[in-house]
Amino acid sequence: MAAAIFRAQVEAGGEGAQWRIESAGTWGVDGSPASALAQTVMTQRGITLDGHIARTVDQELLRDADVIVVMTRSHRDALVAEFPNVREKLYLISELNGFEYDVADPYGRPRATYEACAETLEQLITRGSARVAQWANASAARLENV
Repeated sequence: MAAAIFRAQVEAGGEGAQWRIESAGTWGVDGSPASALAQTVMTQRGITLDGHIARTVDQELLRDADVIVVMTRSHRDALVAEFPNVREKLYLISELNGFEYDVADPYGRPRATYEACAETLEQLITRGSARVAQWANASAARLENV
């Protein structure tokens, strides 16, 4: 849902061509569509998840990313443990609001949990989308200095 919300916002702002937005999970079932509740909640927000196919994060995807945004500290910790070279470009989505806290995955929970999660994500991304650009610029600057 986070990737779809961010993608919708950059496209609405005319910046869609400037971003490559990917979604991958730390623990998921490759090839699965978005859950029915995620699809319903996002459709109500005018965003489709029709093309979403679950996939597990891998070294290639992380290597190619300028910024990696995760939902929880356990996701961050798991990625750093398996791929220590990504630490400098890894952020919690809550950091878009200047804080560090987990945004829980609503998978398997009731519809109200999906709705609350989507609302939280939308607020974080709306308020903090400029911060993603700052993170991407910092990542590019690090690469230039290597």
